[in-house]
Amino acid sequence: MEPTILHADLDAFYASVEQLMEPRLRGRPVLVGGGIVVAASYEARAFGVRAPMSTRDALRICPGAIVVNGHFSEYLELSEQVMAILEDATPVVEQISVDEAFLDVSGTVHLLGPASEIARRLRERVRDEVGLPLSIGIATTKFLAKIASARAKPDGLVVVDVGTELEFLHPLPVEALWGVGKVTAQRLHRLGIVTIGELAEVKASALRPYLGGAAAGALSSLSWNRDPRRVVSGRRAGSVGSQQALGRGLQDVDQMAVVVLGLADRIGRRLRAKGRSGSTLGARVRFPGPKVVSRSHTMASPTASTSAIANLGLELVRRALEAEDPPVTLIGLSVSNLTTNRHLQLELPIDPGHELRAGSDRDLRRRALDDSVDQIRDRFGRETLRLGAARRGQDDDFRRLAEKS
Repeated sequence: MEPTILHADLDAFYASVEQLMEPRLRGRPVLVGGGIVVAASYEARAFGVRAPMSTRDALRICPGAIVVNGHFSEYLELSEQVMAILEDATPVVEQISVDEAFLDVSGTVHLLGPASEIARRLRERVRDEVGLPLSIGIATTKFLAKIASARAKPDGLVVVDVGTELEFLHPLPVEALWGVGKVTAQRLHRLGIVTIGELAEVKASALRPYLGGAAAGALSSLSWNRDPRRVVSGRRAGSVGSQQALGRGLQDVDQMAVVVLGLADRIGRRLRAKGRSGSTLGARVRFPGPKVVSRSHTMASPTASTSAIANLGLELVRRALEAEDPPVTLIGLSVSNLTTNRHLQLELPIDPGHELRAGSDRDLRRRALDDSVDQIRDRFGRETLRLGAARRGQDDDFRRLAEKS
């Protein structure tokens, strides 16, 4: 019997979309982004280009690469098309980013055939109907299915049969494990641990002094393919956020305000589209080093107002600047403590109020403005209206499409 958990991952998604849209880019090394490479085609990766690398460094090692700014709306539209195809195979689809999802096909194999046949047809449909390459891994756990899909790239399918999980997993390098980045890998290598199998032979208690208790326990469990998480469909995110890298950094607060407004515009629009509001706003500001300073504030009532998010977001960024001097190399905002927009308590018209106070006169006017802007964009396109000085950078729109939705 075959395993029934699938991890589907679109190959080099942003770059593949650009090559799909522009035939002259097919077979050519493509870099998506402005000053920073957000994504690279496999032709560029062959030269050693990786994200996030500066475009200057990428062009130095791959001088023939073509740099494109990217197309945000096309990425989202094609992602939705792919997810719709995946949902034809099973209702249990857990989208974890714009270009990847887990599927549990245990309830549909009796109708559609073995998981490998389902995966084969999904890959064929995505290629024929959308025009994009899709790699799929199949295993008994989400963790192992994701590793299998990485081994399937580019444009392949890998099945880890039941009973062969450790045979597949243990020869792999420790870098293949979730949570093992460069620093953790170096620590493991210094201990003489290079493969997942070697890690599995070491007790978690022996790893704690080097990795910490939580990381040691988690990695030890994963090395034996212990991952009890189920594929969960239709799960609502606990937050909606967006962030923007700023290259070498910004010094001027007015320029940071432009970035904050753009982030607030995206977050507010996504909240309103989902009929949701949030009462806690968090700001994440990164400085060279890199040092990260976070600030947050919980409002008296939830909001999805672009203006409210922008105003409070800029105040939180200013507070972060009190802890560290510019330049600022990244700004991120996120709205949490989400609730569904069902009822709105109006305030008595004693004063204009503040847009952070839901139901105030000023909040109601801001809501009407947001609704009008959303309607115009829905009808005539997102580029029809831009807010104030919220001029987009070269790769502003697609910088973090993997952000929680």
